[in-house]
Amino acid sequence: MTFALNIEKSVSGQAWRWRRASDGETAMEQLVDELLLARGVASEDLARHRDPRIRDFLPDPSAFRDMDKGARRVADAITAGETVAIFGDYDVDGATSAALLTLLFRRLGIEPMVYIPDRLMEGYGPSGTALCELKARGATLAVTVDCGAQAFEALEAAKAAQLDVIVVDHHQCATLLPVAHAVINPNRLDEDEIGAAHGHLAAVGMAFLLGVAVVRELRARGYFAEREEPKLIDLLDLVALGTVADVAKLRGLNRAFVTQGLKVMGGRQNVGLAALAEAARLVKAPSCRDLGFALGPRINAGGRVGKSDLGVRLLTTADPEEARQIAGELDRLNEERRAIEFQVCEEAELKARDQGDAPVITVMGAGWHPGVIGIVAGRLKERFGRPAIVIAEGEDGTGKGSGRSISGVDLGAAVLAAKDSGLLVAGGGHAMAAGLTLPAGGLEAFRSFINERLAGDIESAIGSRALLLDTLLAPGGIVGELCDALDAGGPYGAGWPSPRVAAGPCRLLNTGIVGDGHVRGLACGDDGKTFKWIAFRSGTTALGQALLASAPDTRWWLAGSIKRDEWNGGNAAEMHVDDAAAA
Repeated sequence: MTFALNIEKSVSGQAWRWRRASDGETAMEQLVDELLLARGVASEDLARHRDPRIRDFLPDPSAFRDMDKGARRVADAITAGETVAIFGDYDVDGATSAALLTLLFRRLGIEPMVYIPDRLMEGYGPSGTALCELKARGATLAVTVDCGAQAFEALEAAKAAQLDVIVVDHHQCATLLPVAHAVINPNRLDEDEIGAAHGHLAAVGMAFLLGVAVVRELRARGYFAEREEPKLIDLLDLVALGTVADVAKLRGLNRAFVTQGLKVMGGRQNVGLAALAEAARLVKAPSCRDLGFALGPRINAGGRVGKSDLGVRLLTTADPEEARQIAGELDRLNEERRAIEFQVCEEAELKARDQGDAPVITVMGAGWHPGVIGIVAGRLKERFGRPAIVIAEGEDGTGKGSGRSISGVDLGAAVLAAKDSGLLVAGGGHAMAAGLTLPAGGLEAFRSFINERLAGDIESAIGSRALLLDTLLAPGGIVGELCDALDAGGPYGAGWPSPRVAAGPCRLLNTGIVGDGHVRGLACGDDGKTFKWIAFRSGTTALGQALLASAPDTRWWLAGSIKRDEWNGGNAAEMHVDDAAAA
Protein backbone atom coordinates (compact mmCIF):
# COMPACT_ATOMS: atom_id res chain seq x y z
CA MET A 1 0.00 0.00 0.00
CA THR A 2 1.45 3.39 -0.98
CA PHE A 3 1.16 6.51 1.17
CA ALA A 4 1.16 10.10 0.00
CA LEU A 5 4.57 11.66 0.74
CA ASN A 6 5.37 8.41 2.61
CA ILE A 7 3.25 9.52 5.54
CA GLU A 8 1.84 6.47 7.32
CA LYS A 9 0.95 8.33 10.51
CA SER A 10 0.52 12.08 10.72
CA VAL A 11 0.38 14.33 13.79
CA SER A 12 -3.31 13.46 14.15
CA GLY A 13 -2.62 9.73 13.70
CA GLN A 14 -3.80 9.32 10.09
CA ALA A 15 -2.27 7.87 6.99
CA TRP A 16 -2.12 10.19 3.97
CA ARG A 17 -3.14 8.85 0.59
CA TRP A 18 -3.73 10.37 -2.82
CA ARG A 19 -7.36 10.46 -3.79
CA ARG A 20 -6.09 9.39 -7.20
CA ALA A 21 -2.68 8.07 -8.17
CA SER A 22 -0.44 11.13 -8.38
CA ASP A 23 3.12 11.82 -9.42
CA GLY A 24 3.22 15.05 -7.41
CA GLU A 25 2.40 18.60 -8.44
CA THR A 26 -0.30 19.24 -11.02
CA ALA A 27 -0.27 22.06 -13.55
CA MET A 28 -2.98 24.66 -12.96
CA GLU A 29 -4.61 24.05 -16.35
CA GLN A 30 -4.88 20.31 -15.62
CA LEU A 31 -6.14 20.68 -12.07
CA VAL A 32 -9.89 20.65 -12.80
CA ASP A 33 -9.64 17.45 -14.81
CA GLU A 34 -7.56 15.84 -12.06
CA LEU A 35 -10.19 16.81 -9.48
CA LEU A 36 -12.96 15.31 -11.62
CA LEU A 37 -11.03 12.10 -12.28
CA ALA A 38 -10.29 11.72 -8.58
CA ARG A 39 -14.02 11.89 -7.84
CA GLY A 40 -14.84 9.03 -10.15
CA VAL A 41 -15.48 10.71 -13.48
CA ALA A 42 -14.37 8.60 -16.45
CA SER A 43 -11.82 10.29 -18.70
CA GLU A 44 -14.17 10.08 -21.70
CA ASP A 45 -16.88 11.84 -19.68
CA LEU A 46 -14.86 14.84 -18.52
CA ALA A 47 -16.43 17.36 -20.90
CA ARG A 48 -19.93 16.74 -19.50
CA HIS A 49 -18.76 17.18 -15.91
CA ARG A 50 -16.66 20.31 -16.36
CA ASP A 51 -19.83 22.36 -16.73
CA PRO A 52 -22.71 20.15 -15.52
CA ARG A 53 -25.96 21.12 -17.24
CA ILE A 54 -29.42 19.74 -16.62
CA ARG A 55 -29.95 18.59 -20.20
CA ASP A 56 -26.77 16.48 -20.05
CA PHE A 57 -27.78 14.59 -16.90
CA LEU A 58 -31.60 14.60 -16.77
CA PRO A 59 -33.04 11.09 -17.23
CA ASP A 60 -36.36 10.43 -18.91
CA PRO A 61 -38.81 10.70 -15.99
CA SER A 62 -40.66 7.72 -17.42
CA ALA A 63 -37.71 5.55 -16.34
CA PHE A 64 -39.02 5.74 -12.74
CA ARG A 65 -41.77 3.38 -11.67
CA ASP A 66 -45.19 5.03 -11.30
CA MET A 67 -43.90 8.37 -12.67
CA ASP A 68 -46.13 8.38 -15.74
CA LYS A 69 -49.09 7.13 -13.73
CA GLY A 70 -48.58 9.92 -11.20
CA ALA A 71 -48.09 12.56 -13.89
CA ARG A 72 -51.31 11.56 -15.65
CA ARG A 73 -53.26 11.80 -12.39
CA VAL A 74 -51.85 15.26 -11.65
CA ALA A 75 -52.59 16.36 -15.22
CA ASP A 76 -56.18 15.12 -14.84
CA ALA A 77 -56.55 17.16 -11.65
CA ILE A 78 -55.17 20.29 -13.27
CA THR A 79 -57.31 20.11 -16.39
CA ALA A 80 -60.44 19.37 -14.33
CA GLY A 81 -59.70 22.08 -11.77
CA GLU A 82 -59.67 19.64 -8.84
CA THR A 83 -58.56 20.65 -5.37
CA VAL A 84 -55.07 19.27 -4.84
CA ALA A 85 -53.27 19.08 -1.50
CA ILE A 86 -49.52 18.93 -0.97
CA PHE A 87 -48.38 17.19 2.23
CA GLY A 88 -44.75 17.93 3.03
CA ASP A 89 -42.14 17.22 5.66
CA TYR A 90 -41.01 19.99 8.01
CA ASP A 91 -37.31 20.02 7.02
CA VAL A 92 -35.65 21.90 4.15
CA ASP A 93 -36.06 19.07 1.64
CA GLY A 94 -39.75 18.83 2.49
CA ALA A 95 -40.23 22.60 2.42
CA THR A 96 -38.50 23.08 -0.94
CA SER A 97 -40.35 20.08 -2.43
CA ALA A 98 -43.72 21.45 -1.31
CA ALA A 99 -42.80 24.96 -2.46
CA LEU A 100 -41.66 23.73 -5.89
CA LEU A 101 -44.93 21.91 -6.57
CA THR A 102 -46.96 24.81 -5.17
CA LEU A 103 -45.32 27.33 -7.49
CA LEU A 104 -45.59 24.96 -10.45
CA PHE A 105 -49.27 24.21 -9.84
CA ARG A 106 -50.01 27.93 -9.57
CA ARG A 107 -48.41 28.50 -12.94
CA LEU A 108 -50.50 25.64 -14.29
CA GLY A 109 -53.71 27.28 -13.11
CA ILE A 110 -54.58 25.79 -9.70
CA GLU A 111 -53.89 26.89 -6.11
CA PRO A 112 -53.05 23.83 -4.01
CA MET A 113 -53.61 23.39 -0.30
CA VAL A 114 -50.38 22.88 1.62
CA TYR A 115 -50.14 20.87 4.83
CA ILE A 116 -46.93 20.67 6.88
CA PRO A 117 -47.29 18.64 10.10
CA ASP A 118 -46.13 20.00 13.44
CA ARG A 119 -42.92 18.24 14.48
CA LEU A 120 -43.86 18.03 18.17
CA MET A 121 -47.61 17.43 17.98
CA GLU A 122 -47.84 15.23 14.85
CA GLY A 123 -44.37 13.89 14.16
CA TYR A 124 -42.92 12.85 10.82
CA GLY A 125 -44.99 11.87 7.81
CA PRO A 126 -48.68 11.78 6.94
CA SER A 127 -51.26 10.58 9.41
CA GLY A 128 -54.67 9.19 8.58
CA THR A 129 -56.27 12.05 10.52
CA ALA A 130 -54.45 14.70 8.52
CA LEU A 131 -55.19 13.11 5.14
CA CYS A 132 -58.86 12.67 5.99
CA GLU A 133 -58.95 16.30 7.07
CA LEU A 134 -57.64 17.32 3.65
CA LYS A 135 -60.35 15.20 2.04
CA ALA A 136 -62.98 16.90 4.20
CA ARG A 137 -61.69 20.29 3.06
CA GLY A 138 -62.33 19.31 -0.55
CA ALA A 139 -59.13 17.69 -1.76
CA THR A 140 -59.52 14.86 -4.24
CA LEU A 141 -55.78 14.34 -4.72
CA ALA A 142 -52.91 14.61 -2.25
CA VAL A 143 -49.21 14.58 -3.13
CA THR A 144 -46.87 13.71 -0.27
CA VAL A 145 -43.30 14.98 -0.64
CA ASP A 146 -40.26 13.79 1.32
CA CYS A 147 -42.49 11.38 3.24
CA GLY A 148 -44.98 8.58 2.71
CA ALA A 149 -42.75 5.62 1.86
CA GLN A 150 -43.57 4.01 5.23
CA ALA A 151 -47.04 5.53 5.83
CA PHE A 152 -49.01 2.27 5.55
CA GLU A 153 -51.84 3.02 7.99
CA ALA A 154 -52.23 6.65 6.91
CA LEU A 155 -52.55 5.76 3.24
CA GLU A 156 -55.04 3.00 4.04
CA ALA A 157 -57.16 5.65 5.78
CA ALA A 158 -56.84 7.94 2.75
CA LYS A 159 -57.97 5.15 0.43
CA ALA A 160 -60.98 4.45 2.65
CA ALA A 161 -61.83 8.17 2.47
CA GLN A 162 -61.53 8.01 -1.37
CA LEU A 163 -58.61 10.41 -1.45
CA ASP A 164 -56.07 9.62 -4.19
CA VAL A 165 -52.48 9.90 -2.96
CA ILE A 166 -49.25 10.20 -4.92
CA VAL A 167 -46.13 9.57 -2.84
CA VAL A 168 -42.98 11.45 -3.91
CA ASP A 169 -40.18 10.32 -1.62
CA HIS A 170 -36.55 9.18 -1.54
CA HIS A 171 -36.35 7.34 1.78
CA GLN A 172 -35.71 3.63 1.80
CA CYS A 173 -38.71 1.41 1.14
CA ALA A 174 -39.74 -1.91 2.62
CA THR A 175 -40.48 -4.93 0.44
CA LEU A 176 -44.16 -4.04 0.52
CA LEU A 177 -45.26 -0.57 -0.56
CA PRO A 178 -48.09 1.43 1.01
CA VAL A 179 -51.34 1.57 -0.92
CA ALA A 180 -51.33 4.68 -3.09
CA HIS A 181 -52.25 5.80 -6.58
CA ALA A 182 -48.51 6.09 -7.29
CA VAL A 183 -45.31 5.65 -5.29
CA ILE A 184 -42.51 7.61 -6.96
CA ASN A 185 -39.27 6.78 -5.20
CA PRO A 186 -35.89 5.82 -6.71
CA ASN A 187 -35.25 3.67 -3.63
CA ARG A 188 -38.12 1.29 -4.27
CA LEU A 189 -36.74 -2.22 -4.11
CA ASP A 190 -38.38 -3.01 -7.45
CA GLU A 191 -37.02 0.08 -9.20
CA ASP A 192 -35.46 -0.43 -12.62
CA GLU A 193 -31.78 0.21 -13.33
CA ILE A 194 -32.03 3.84 -14.41
CA GLY A 195 -34.34 4.79 -11.57
CA ALA A 196 -32.23 2.99 -8.97
CA ALA A 197 -29.13 4.78 -10.25
CA HIS A 198 -30.75 8.01 -9.02
CA GLY A 199 -31.32 6.82 -5.47
CA HIS A 200 -29.09 9.66 -4.22
CA LEU A 201 -31.59 12.33 -5.30
CA ALA A 202 -33.28 14.36 -2.59
CA ALA A 203 -37.08 14.49 -2.55
CA VAL A 204 -36.98 17.93 -4.16
CA GLY A 205 -35.12 16.41 -7.10
CA MET A 206 -37.84 13.81 -7.46
CA ALA A 207 -40.50 16.55 -7.23
CA PHE A 208 -38.72 18.37 -10.07
CA LEU A 209 -38.78 15.20 -12.18
CA LEU A 210 -42.51 14.84 -11.48
CA GLY A 211 -42.89 18.44 -12.63
CA VAL A 212 -41.09 17.63 -15.87
CA ALA A 213 -43.38 14.64 -16.42
CA VAL A 214 -46.54 16.65 -15.65
CA VAL A 215 -45.62 19.48 -18.01
CA ARG A 216 -44.79 16.97 -20.75
CA GLU A 217 -48.15 15.23 -20.23
CA LEU A 218 -50.05 18.53 -20.36
CA ARG A 219 -48.12 19.57 -23.46
CA ALA A 220 -49.17 16.35 -25.18
CA ARG A 221 -52.79 17.13 -24.30
CA GLY A 222 -52.55 20.60 -25.89
CA TYR A 223 -52.93 22.34 -22.53
CA PHE A 224 -50.52 25.11 -23.50
CA ALA A 225 -52.21 26.02 -26.76
CA GLU A 226 -53.63 29.16 -25.13
CA ARG A 227 -51.50 29.55 -22.01
CA GLU A 228 -47.79 29.99 -21.33
CA GLU A 229 -45.82 26.89 -20.49
CA PRO A 230 -44.02 27.30 -17.14
CA LYS A 231 -40.23 27.41 -17.17
CA LEU A 232 -39.13 24.65 -14.86
CA ILE A 233 -35.57 25.97 -14.95
CA ASP A 234 -36.75 28.89 -12.81
CA LEU A 235 -37.42 26.48 -9.94
CA LEU A 236 -33.89 25.09 -9.77
CA ASP A 237 -32.97 27.46 -6.92
CA LEU A 238 -35.35 25.45 -4.72
CA VAL A 239 -33.91 22.16 -5.99
CA ALA A 240 -30.38 23.31 -5.18
CA LEU A 241 -31.31 24.42 -1.67
CA GLY A 242 -33.16 21.22 -0.79
CA THR A 243 -30.45 19.00 -2.28
CA VAL A 244 -27.58 20.59 -0.37
CA ALA A 245 -29.50 21.01 2.89
CA ASP A 246 -30.51 17.33 2.85
CA VAL A 247 -26.84 16.37 2.41
CA ALA A 248 -27.64 14.47 -0.80
CA LYS A 249 -24.59 13.27 -2.71
CA LEU A 250 -23.51 15.86 -5.25
CA ARG A 251 -22.97 13.43 -8.09
CA GLY A 252 -24.40 13.35 -11.59
CA LEU A 253 -27.79 15.03 -11.79
CA ASN A 254 -27.52 16.47 -8.28
CA ARG A 255 -24.35 18.30 -9.24
CA ALA A 256 -26.11 19.76 -12.26
CA PHE A 257 -29.09 20.72 -10.09
CA VAL A 258 -26.87 22.64 -7.68
CA THR A 259 -24.62 24.22 -10.32
CA GLN A 260 -27.53 25.62 -12.32
CA GLY A 261 -29.68 26.27 -9.24
CA LEU A 262 -27.02 28.56 -7.77
CA LYS A 263 -27.09 30.58 -11.00
CA VAL A 264 -30.88 30.97 -10.71
CA MET A 265 -30.57 31.89 -7.04
CA GLY A 266 -28.00 34.54 -7.91
CA GLY A 267 -30.69 36.29 -9.94
CA ARG A 268 -32.88 36.55 -6.79
CA GLN A 269 -36.07 35.65 -8.65
CA ASN A 270 -37.62 34.01 -5.60
CA VAL A 271 -38.78 36.80 -3.30
CA GLY A 272 -38.57 34.63 -0.20
CA LEU A 273 -35.06 33.37 -0.89
CA ALA A 274 -33.89 36.93 -1.56
CA ALA A 275 -35.33 38.04 1.81
CA LEU A 276 -33.73 35.08 3.57
CA ALA A 277 -30.33 35.88 2.04
CA GLU A 278 -30.70 39.43 3.33
CA ALA A 279 -31.64 38.17 6.82
CA ALA A 280 -28.60 35.87 6.75
CA ARG A 281 -26.45 38.88 5.82
CA LEU A 282 -25.24 37.35 2.56
CA VAL A 283 -23.93 40.20 0.43
CA LYS A 284 -22.70 38.06 -2.46
CA ALA A 285 -24.50 35.52 -4.61
CA PRO A 286 -25.00 32.41 -2.42
CA SER A 287 -22.47 29.60 -2.63
CA CYS A 288 -23.00 25.90 -2.03
CA ARG A 289 -21.68 26.38 1.50
CA ASP A 290 -24.21 29.18 2.10
CA LEU A 291 -27.05 26.81 1.21
CA GLY A 292 -25.91 24.32 3.83
CA PHE A 293 -24.81 26.67 6.60
CA ALA A 294 -26.77 29.92 6.21
CA LEU A 295 -30.04 29.47 4.30
CA GLY A 296 -30.84 25.83 5.09
CA PRO A 297 -30.59 26.14 8.90
CA ARG A 298 -32.90 29.15 8.90
CA ILE A 299 -35.58 27.33 6.90
CA ASN A 300 -35.12 24.34 9.20
CA ALA A 301 -35.55 26.50 12.29
CA GLY A 302 -39.26 26.92 11.57
CA GLY A 303 -39.86 23.18 11.68
CA ARG A 304 -37.49 22.61 14.59
CA VAL A 305 -38.49 25.25 17.15
CA GLY A 306 -41.17 27.40 15.50
CA LYS A 307 -44.09 27.03 13.09
CA SER A 308 -43.61 24.16 10.69
CA ASP A 309 -45.08 25.91 7.64
CA LEU A 310 -42.92 29.06 7.79
CA GLY A 311 -40.42 27.70 5.27
CA VAL A 312 -43.03 26.89 2.62
CA ARG A 313 -44.79 30.21 3.17
CA LEU A 314 -41.51 32.07 2.71
CA LEU A 315 -40.55 30.19 -0.45
CA THR A 316 -43.96 30.63 -2.11
CA THR A 317 -44.88 34.21 -1.24
CA ALA A 318 -44.86 36.93 -3.88
CA ASP A 319 -45.16 39.74 -1.31
CA PRO A 320 -41.75 41.29 -0.45
CA GLU A 321 -43.00 42.65 2.88
CA GLU A 322 -44.40 39.27 3.96
CA ALA A 323 -41.13 37.67 2.86
CA ARG A 324 -39.09 40.07 5.00
CA GLN A 325 -41.29 39.39 8.03
CA ILE A 326 -41.06 35.61 7.69
CA ALA A 327 -37.31 35.72 6.99
CA GLY A 328 -36.81 37.84 10.10
CA GLU A 329 -38.82 35.40 12.18
CA LEU A 330 -36.82 32.44 10.83
CA ASP A 331 -33.59 34.27 11.61
CA ARG A 332 -34.76 34.79 15.21
CA LEU A 333 -35.85 31.16 15.52
CA ASN A 334 -32.47 30.04 14.21
CA GLU A 335 -30.73 31.88 17.04
CA GLU A 336 -33.11 30.23 19.51
CA ARG A 337 -32.40 26.86 17.92
CA ARG A 338 -28.65 27.38 18.30
CA ALA A 339 -28.98 28.07 22.03
CA ILE A 340 -31.11 24.95 22.56
CA GLU A 341 -28.73 22.88 20.43
CA PHE A 342 -25.70 23.98 22.46
CA GLN A 343 -27.26 22.81 25.71
CA VAL A 344 -28.43 19.45 24.35
CA CYS A 345 -25.10 18.87 22.64
CA GLU A 346 -23.16 19.34 25.87
CA GLU A 347 -25.36 16.84 27.71
CA ALA A 348 -25.33 14.35 24.83
CA GLU A 349 -21.53 14.47 24.54
CA LEU A 350 -21.15 13.61 28.22
CA LYS A 351 -23.42 10.58 27.77
CA ALA A 352 -21.52 9.59 24.61
CA ARG A 353 -18.21 9.50 26.49
CA ASP A 354 -19.68 6.92 28.86
CA GLN A 355 -20.20 4.47 25.96
CA GLY A 356 -16.51 3.84 25.38
CA ASP A 357 -15.81 2.30 21.98
CA ALA A 358 -19.38 1.25 21.14
CA PRO A 359 -19.74 1.09 17.32
CA VAL A 360 -22.78 3.39 17.32
CA ILE A 361 -23.19 6.23 19.79
CA THR A 362 -26.79 5.93 21.03
CA VAL A 363 -27.81 8.43 23.72
CA MET A 364 -31.17 9.44 25.18
CA GLY A 365 -32.14 12.27 27.46
CA ALA A 366 -35.28 13.59 29.09
CA GLY A 367 -36.15 17.18 28.22
CA TRP A 368 -34.11 17.25 25.03
CA HIS A 369 -35.87 19.24 22.32
CA PRO A 370 -36.82 16.91 19.44
CA GLY A 371 -36.19 19.73 17.01
CA VAL A 372 -32.42 19.71 17.50
CA ILE A 373 -31.60 16.02 17.97
CA GLY A 374 -30.67 15.53 14.31
CA ILE A 375 -28.18 18.39 14.45
CA VAL A 376 -26.74 17.09 17.70
CA ALA A 377 -26.39 13.60 16.18
CA GLY A 378 -24.39 15.18 13.38
CA ARG A 379 -22.15 16.95 15.90
CA LEU A 380 -21.49 13.70 17.78
CA LYS A 381 -20.75 11.87 14.54
CA GLU A 382 -18.13 14.48 13.64
CA ARG A 383 -16.70 14.57 17.16
CA PHE A 384 -16.31 10.80 17.61
CA GLY A 385 -16.02 9.60 13.99
CA ARG A 386 -18.82 7.04 14.39
CA PRO A 387 -22.55 6.93 13.58
CA ALA A 388 -24.60 8.66 16.27
CA ILE A 389 -28.25 8.41 17.28
CA VAL A 390 -29.73 11.00 19.65
CA ILE A 391 -33.12 10.27 21.26
CA ALA A 392 -35.38 12.75 23.06
CA GLU A 393 -37.24 10.92 25.83
CA GLY A 394 -40.88 11.85 26.34
CA GLU A 395 -42.79 11.99 29.62
CA ASP A 396 -44.24 8.52 28.91
CA GLY A 397 -40.81 6.98 28.38
CA THR A 398 -41.06 6.73 24.60
CA GLY A 399 -38.40 8.42 22.49
CA LYS A 400 -38.09 10.34 19.24
CA GLY A 401 -34.68 9.76 17.71
CA SER A 402 -32.57 10.99 14.85
CA GLY A 403 -29.32 9.51 13.57
CA ARG A 404 -26.43 10.48 11.33
CA SER A 405 -23.97 8.05 9.77
CA ILE A 406 -20.47 7.91 8.32
CA SER A 407 -19.52 7.01 4.77
CA GLY A 408 -19.84 3.30 4.09
CA VAL A 409 -22.40 2.60 6.85
CA ASP A 410 -26.10 2.41 5.85
CA LEU A 411 -27.90 3.65 8.95
CA GLY A 412 -31.33 3.92 7.32
CA ALA A 413 -31.38 0.23 6.40
CA ALA A 414 -30.32 -0.75 9.93
CA VAL A 415 -33.07 1.35 11.52
CA LEU A 416 -35.62 -0.13 9.14
CA ALA A 417 -34.42 -3.61 10.12
CA ALA A 418 -34.83 -2.72 13.80
CA LYS A 419 -38.38 -1.64 13.09
CA ASP A 420 -39.11 -4.88 11.22
CA SER A 421 -37.71 -6.78 14.22
CA GLY A 422 -40.26 -5.13 16.51
CA LEU A 423 -37.74 -2.96 18.38
CA LEU A 424 -39.15 0.34 17.12
CA VAL A 425 -42.61 1.81 16.79
CA ALA A 426 -41.52 3.56 13.61
CA GLY A 427 -38.28 4.12 11.76
CA GLY A 428 -36.60 4.58 8.42
CA GLY A 429 -34.40 6.92 6.43
CA HIS A 430 -31.50 6.66 4.02
CA ALA A 431 -27.85 5.70 4.23
CA MET A 432 -26.57 8.81 5.97
CA ALA A 433 -29.56 9.79 8.12
CA ALA A 434 -32.49 8.11 9.85
CA GLY A 435 -35.36 8.83 12.20
CA LEU A 436 -37.09 6.55 14.70
CA THR A 437 -39.66 6.21 17.44
CA LEU A 438 -38.57 4.12 20.42
CA PRO A 439 -41.03 2.35 22.74
CA ALA A 440 -40.79 2.93 26.48
CA GLY A 441 -38.03 0.83 28.00
CA GLY A 442 -36.67 -0.14 24.59
CA LEU A 443 -33.33 1.69 24.61
CA GLU A 444 -30.98 -1.13 25.59
CA ALA A 445 -32.52 -3.69 23.22
CA PHE A 446 -32.31 -1.24 20.33
CA ARG A 447 -28.78 -0.20 21.26
CA SER A 448 -27.63 -3.83 21.29
CA PHE A 449 -29.30 -4.54 17.93
CA ILE A 450 -27.87 -1.50 16.14
CA ASN A 451 -24.37 -2.08 17.51
CA GLU A 452 -24.35 -5.75 16.50
CA ARG A 453 -25.83 -5.03 13.09
CA LEU A 454 -23.39 -2.28 12.14
CA ALA A 455 -20.20 -3.25 14.02
CA GLY A 456 -18.57 -4.91 11.01
CA ASP A 457 -19.42 -2.10 8.58
CA ILE A 458 -18.16 0.52 11.01
CA GLU A 459 -14.91 -1.31 11.67
CA SER A 460 -14.32 -1.60 7.95
CA ALA A 461 -15.19 2.05 7.32
CA ILE A 462 -12.93 3.31 10.11
CA GLY A 463 -10.12 0.92 9.24
CA SER A 464 -9.94 2.17 5.67
CA ARG A 465 -10.12 5.82 6.70
CA ALA A 466 -7.27 8.04 5.61
CA LEU A 467 -6.69 11.69 4.84
CA LEU A 468 -7.20 11.89 1.08
CA LEU A 469 -5.17 14.44 -0.88
CA ASP A 470 -5.77 15.75 -4.38
CA THR A 471 -2.45 17.34 -5.26
CA LEU A 472 0.91 18.60 -3.99
CA LEU A 473 1.83 22.29 -4.00
CA ALA A 474 5.01 24.22 -3.45
CA PRO A 475 4.50 27.00 -0.87
CA GLY A 476 4.63 29.57 -3.64
CA GLY A 477 1.72 27.87 -5.41
CA ILE A 478 -0.87 28.92 -2.84
CA VAL A 479 -2.23 31.99 -4.64
CA GLY A 480 -5.63 33.48 -5.43
CA GLU A 481 -5.72 31.97 -8.92
CA LEU A 482 -5.50 28.52 -7.34
CA CYS A 483 -8.79 29.16 -5.50
CA ASP A 484 -10.50 29.87 -8.82
CA ALA A 485 -9.09 26.69 -10.35
CA LEU A 486 -10.19 24.59 -7.39
CA ASP A 487 -13.68 26.14 -7.37
CA ALA A 488 -14.10 25.17 -11.03
CA GLY A 489 -14.25 21.51 -9.98
CA GLY A 490 -17.26 22.17 -7.72
CA PRO A 491 -19.83 22.51 -6.41
CA TYR A 492 -18.54 20.50 -3.46
CA GLY A 493 -20.51 18.76 -0.77
CA ALA A 494 -21.63 15.28 0.26
CA GLY A 495 -20.23 12.66 -2.11
CA TRP A 496 -18.15 15.28 -3.94
CA PRO A 497 -15.57 16.33 -1.34
CA SER A 498 -13.81 19.69 -1.36
CA PRO A 499 -10.22 19.50 -2.64
CA ARG A 500 -7.51 18.92 -0.06
CA VAL A 501 -3.91 19.69 -0.97
CA ALA A 502 -0.53 19.11 0.63
CA ALA A 503 2.04 21.91 0.70
CA GLY A 504 5.67 22.01 1.73
CA PRO A 505 8.25 21.34 2.85
CA CYS A 506 7.98 24.47 4.96
CA ARG A 507 8.98 25.99 8.29
CA LEU A 508 6.44 27.60 10.59
CA LEU A 509 6.76 31.26 11.56
CA ASN A 510 4.78 33.56 13.86
CA THR A 511 2.66 30.69 15.19
CA GLY A 512 0.09 31.52 17.87
CA ILE A 513 -3.50 31.19 19.09
CA VAL A 514 -6.22 33.56 17.90
CA GLY A 515 -9.96 33.79 18.51
CA ASP A 516 -11.73 30.77 19.97
CA GLY A 517 -8.77 28.40 20.14
CA HIS A 518 -7.65 28.71 16.51
CA VAL A 519 -3.96 28.18 15.74
CA ARG A 520 -2.52 30.22 12.91
CA GLY A 521 0.80 31.32 11.49
CA LEU A 522 2.96 31.74 8.42
CA ALA A 523 4.59 28.91 6.46
CA CYS A 524 7.87 29.52 4.62
CA GLY A 525 9.21 27.24 1.91
CA ASP A 526 12.85 26.47 1.13
CA ASP A 527 12.69 29.08 -1.64
CA GLY A 528 11.53 31.79 0.77
CA LYS A 529 7.95 31.83 -0.53
CA THR A 530 5.33 32.09 2.22
CA PHE A 531 1.61 31.52 2.77
CA LYS A 532 -0.76 32.07 5.69
CA TRP A 533 -2.45 29.12 7.38
CA ILE A 534 -4.98 28.53 10.16
CA ALA A 535 -6.11 25.37 11.98
CA PHE A 536 -9.56 26.08 13.37
CA ARG A 537 -10.46 25.09 16.96
CA SER A 538 -7.24 23.10 17.26
CA GLY A 539 -5.60 24.79 20.24
CA THR A 540 -6.10 21.82 22.58
CA THR A 541 -5.73 19.06 19.96
CA ALA A 542 -2.65 17.06 19.05
CA LEU A 543 -2.45 18.96 15.76
CA GLY A 544 -2.60 22.39 17.36
CA GLN A 545 -0.13 21.53 20.09
CA ALA A 546 2.38 20.16 17.57
CA LEU A 547 2.16 23.27 15.42
CA LEU A 548 2.53 25.58 18.41
CA ALA A 549 5.58 23.68 19.67
CA SER A 550 7.36 23.54 16.31
CA ALA A 551 11.04 24.53 16.41
CA PRO A 552 12.21 27.22 13.92
CA ASP A 553 14.22 24.74 11.85
CA THR A 554 11.59 21.93 11.77
CA ARG A 555 10.23 21.28 8.28
CA TRP A 556 6.60 20.24 7.74
CA TRP A 557 4.10 19.03 5.22
CA LEU A 558 0.75 20.78 5.79
CA ALA A 559 -2.53 19.39 4.44
CA GLY A 560 -5.81 21.25 4.08
CA SER A 561 -8.08 23.28 1.86
CA ILE A 562 -7.19 26.52 0.10
CA LYS A 563 -9.51 29.47 0.67
CA ARG A 564 -9.48 33.18 0.04
CA ASP A 565 -8.77 35.24 3.16
CA GLU A 566 -11.53 37.84 2.79
CA TRP A 567 -11.13 39.22 6.31
CA ASN A 568 -11.12 43.03 6.25
CA GLY A 569 -11.55 43.03 2.48
CA GLY A 570 -8.50 40.89 1.71
CA ASN A 571 -8.28 38.55 -1.27
CA ALA A 572 -5.12 36.49 -0.68
CA ALA A 573 -5.12 32.71 -0.48
CA GLU A 574 -4.53 30.84 2.77
CA MET A 575 -4.61 27.21 3.88
CA HIS A 576 -7.18 25.87 6.34
CA VAL A 577 -5.05 23.13 7.89
CA ASP A 578 -6.58 19.71 8.59
CA ASP A 579 -3.39 17.83 9.41
CA ALA A 580 0.40 18.01 9.43
CA ALA A 581 3.36 15.68 9.25
CA ALA A 582 7.10 16.04 9.60
CA ALA A 583 8.88 16.46 6.27
